[in-house]
Amino acid sequence: MAYSDLQSFLNDLEREGDLVRVSAPVDAELEITEIATRQVRDGGPALLFENVKGARYPLAINVLATERRIERALGMHPSEFGEELVRFVERANPPTLKNLWRNRGTVRRLLKMRPKRVRRAQSQQVIDGSPNLLDMPILKCWPDDGGRFVTLPLVTSRDPDTGVGNMGIYRMHVYDERTTGMHMQITKGGGFHQRAAEKTGRDLPMAVALGGDPALILAAVMPLPEGVDEVAFSGILRNQRTRMARGKTVDLPVPADAEFIIEGVIPAGERRREGPFGDHFGHYSGSHDFPLFRVSAITHRKNPIYPATVVGRPPQEDRYLGNAAQQALNPLMRLIHPEIKDLWAYYESGFHHLLVVSVESRFTREHIKTALGLLGMGQLALTKAIVLVDPGVNVRDPGAVLAAIRRNFNTPEDFQLIARAPGDTLDFTTEKWHHGSKMIIDATSGGGEPSANGAVALPADLRAIAPAVRKHRLVGQTMLVVQVNRGDDARGAVEALVRSGLLSSVKIVAVVSDDVDLEDDVDLIWGIFTRFDPAQDVVFTEMTMRGAVPVYSGVMGIDASWKSEYPAPLVMTDEIVQRVTDRWHEYFPGA
Repeated sequence: MAYSDLQSFLNDLEREGDLVRVSAPVDAELEITEIATRQVRDGGPALLFENVKGARYPLAINVLATERRIERALGMHPSEFGEELVRFVERANPPTLKNLWRNRGTVRRLLKMRPKRVRRAQSQQVIDGSPNLLDMPILKCWPDDGGRFVTLPLVTSRDPDTGVGNMGIYRMHVYDERTTGMHMQITKGGGFHQRAAEKTGRDLPMAVALGGDPALILAAVMPLPEGVDEVAFSGILRNQRTRMARGKTVDLPVPADAEFIIEGVIPAGERRREGPFGDHFGHYSGSHDFPLFRVSAITHRKNPIYPATVVGRPPQEDRYLGNAAQQALNPLMRLIHPEIKDLWAYYESGFHHLLVVSVESRFTREHIKTALGLLGMGQLALTKAIVLVDPGVNVRDPGAVLAAIRRNFNTPEDFQLIARAPGDTLDFTTEKWHHGSKMIIDATSGGGEPSANGAVALPADLRAIAPAVRKHRLVGQTMLVVQVNRGDDARGAVEALVRSGLLSSVKIVAVVSDDVDLEDDVDLIWGIFTRFDPAQDVVFTEMTMRGAVPVYSGVMGIDASWKSEYPAPLVMTDEIVQRVTDRWHEYFPGA
């Protein structure tokens, strides 16, 4: 079933018992975050808050926060969609009439790319005479956020020179009833459009849809190649053309079946401090100057529902959105890199910090060429760590990946550091904003001799080597993770451990801070990969130079501790935690 709008999807979820209405009054400041976060972690239903204090409209959240809801939205598993497109390219090549006829089902799906222009739009049934963002139940998600943020906006713009469209999800810091920030990160299409307009002193028109149908939301999430229009792609996902209407005050097409449309412009040269904001890396992203968005009109359907999502320390709803995006698009990667068998970006690391790729090398070091190619491709250019494994290794299983590292990773041959590279806008571990470093761990069997696979014998007392150690866990006979208290000498601990000579059978030693649960695998990946920069925080037993080439040997160490210059991790206030606990049966009387 193709869902043309958000409310038809919500109604279907409610019929299936997968949506719960909350009639008790709730606060958009922090309280909804705590409720929604608990439900995501328990695999709970989508939520519709009908009585948000001070707001004119109800709020829907966690709409796509389970795999079953993603599959219901698409009518298939996301990977089936990607495989269908790959089969079409393979079977329709060469594109003869006979081959196209054999694949006519997919051809019909592809023809749904072209949006359908309509004169009457559901999203324009009501035109606010005096636009006021503050009528909406806009969330303040985390205690130290700089204010309220629109967290699920579908932002449409056009390249001012070519006219090519883009739709992206960029958080919007609400300053007043008609002004917001527009947080367009590095590599984002809307940011390219804004910079192109500003070079010639032009304002950039933008239209923000709130409450698109599930296919439109997923298309906006997906890291599509630059120049591929997300609105057009949503038609393929939905298998139904996307209905678009002309904006009321901007010359842009807007989704006809959205809940709200916010129209306006980004004035050339205007900036305002945006943030802090609790983002998907589980920490607050810093406050920086970003373009300003000035609202010219707000339209909406009758009885609209405001959509929201919460990001933060994993797991959150973006786990399911991000996983669906890569499940749908990863099969297409084989068309560009036929040597790639599978790849997986770990949501636990915020997606950008850890990518595992299985590669079948057809010539010497092709897998290294593949890794370098991925680091130059779209949003994959923001990846911090790539692990290369053989085709038979399940890239989605951390245990299998660690076993491959134990078998095949030999430090002198299999570690690559790229010290100067673009960095993620949200990455707080680097020395300079938008600058970063990358590392490649080659755990394929094409390198040197495989390592021994025997059990690792740890010293009886790690504190005798590194007094700061409080706890430790050996993961997969491959990685020793030790915990130190914040403020203790984490760098000294990791250096002492890798250079002690007593841990030579361990491949990696990682030091984390005391807010990381060593026994929780999700927390462990989060605690390691969001808190180090390879160029600054990776050490080895020995590091020497051979001409201009650094040579590493021995055990690899990672200082993944929280550093004093880092922003704080996201923690809800005790008052809100207790309030939600006390009111839980008020929100969910049948629970």
